[in-house]
Amino acid sequence: MKEPGYVEGQNVTVEYRWAEGQYDRVPAIALELVGRQVAVIVANTPGVLALKAAITTNVTGATALAVELAPKRLELAHELVPTASVIAGLINPTNRNTAEPQLRDLQAAAHTLGVQLRIVHASTERDFDTVFANLAQLRPGALVIGTDGFFISQSERLAALAVRHAVPAVFENREFVAAGGLMSYGGSLPDAYRLAGVYAARILKGEKPSELPVQQSTKVQMFLNLKTAKALGITVPLPLLGRADEVIE
Repeated sequence: MKEPGYVEGQNVTVEYRWAEGQYDRVPAIALELVGRQVAVIVANTPGVLALKAAITTNVTGATALAVELAPKRLELAHELVPTASVIAGLINPTNRNTAEPQLRDLQAAAHTLGVQLRIVHASTERDFDTVFANLAQLRPGALVIGTDGFFISQSERLAALAVRHAVPAVFENREFVAAGGLMSYGGSLPDAYRLAGVYAARILKGEKPSELPVQQSTKVQMFLNLKTAKALGITVPLPLLGRADEVIE
């Protein structure tokens, strides 16, 4: 929002609400914000449907490639660990917007690659220990972490658990890799949020959401942690290294 001239604390006030991974709280949060008659509401994926149900005016927005990239993450995991006959997928079953499409797409990708897919579930922090205990039993060659707002908020913890349990894991954001995760591949959230911020400013200036078409950020980024790869005994193919936006050593 700074680009169009809005600075928080100077000429605009921003209030934040967090569901903290508890998606059943989102409708109440949406209703509260609508009741406060704020000028603009900016929501991430779990809040979009709740807001559309709570308001009668039009909406617009900006999206980043996310759920659509789950199959590609599985392909990259297989490229890193080509001997893997079993690959696990971590999904949050309480996120109805993303769980089913990701499961379907991961199953299709696994079938194409000729690997077995094993799904594990988590929707709270308490579930993570159970997830990695199950992975110790399943012994997958790699783990693909699904797109989910709760998982993003837990990027560093998921990376730490993957390192502790020596699980080659692929997620969607750089924070995961910087914290020791093996690889990330995903749409650029900063770019999508920048687009959303520009739209929020334009609406504050009087433009109508119905006149602003939904935009999609097409920027995709890949990050690799070479130190983690070496610790796991993984030799990263040179073509893959060449495609990385950043290699953390």
